[in-house]
Amino acid sequence: MIMTGIASMGIFIKKERWKKILKNGLLLIVILLPIGMHSFGSFPPYFQILNIVYIFFFLFIFLEVLRFLIKPGYINTDLISAAACGYFLVLEVSVFLLQYCFIADKSSFEGLNGSDQASVFMDLVYFCSITMASVGYGDIAPSTAQTKLIVSILGIAGQFYTVVLFGIIVSKLTGKHEAEEREKE
Repeated sequence: MIMTGIASMGIFIKKERWKKILKNGLLLIVILLPIGMHSFGSFPPYFQILNIVYIFFFLFIFLEVLRFLIKPGYINTDLISAAACGYFLVLEVSVFLLQYCFIADKSSFEGLNGSDQASVFMDLVYFCSITMASVGYGDIAPSTAQTKLIVSILGIAGQFYTVVLFGIIVSKLTGKHEAEEREKE
């Protein structure tokens, strides 16, 4: 989670001032909120607020990564690493959204180890990874209408991201090939 957030920060180097201010403000909140877990760890709304802030932070970065992926007409290591970051950002947004649902309603999942926050987080990372890959082992399953809907959207979003990313890369490769053919003529 931390590595994805830090790795994605490079896309803000040449951005507008308001985007940098928003990114820095969200980053500060994302760093400071977990520190407060020692003081407010037994206060459930604190974890809900924490999850909402993480959702906005990673969603904001994901949108910038997506803009970066669409813009260049070439393929290099920056584009490939941005594609990987984008996938992990979708995963992180999903984990925090489902963790928010679990905090609000402990019966929203079957098979989830709810003994502590770390176990819930790790189980949801596993669950979201498996769902985005369309594997679905069934050891953890949504049990409320709200979480079933969110998990359905997650599965579709994971597949959609993969298809769109593949299309972007193929179009860039064919565009590069066509440009080389034109130069030969």
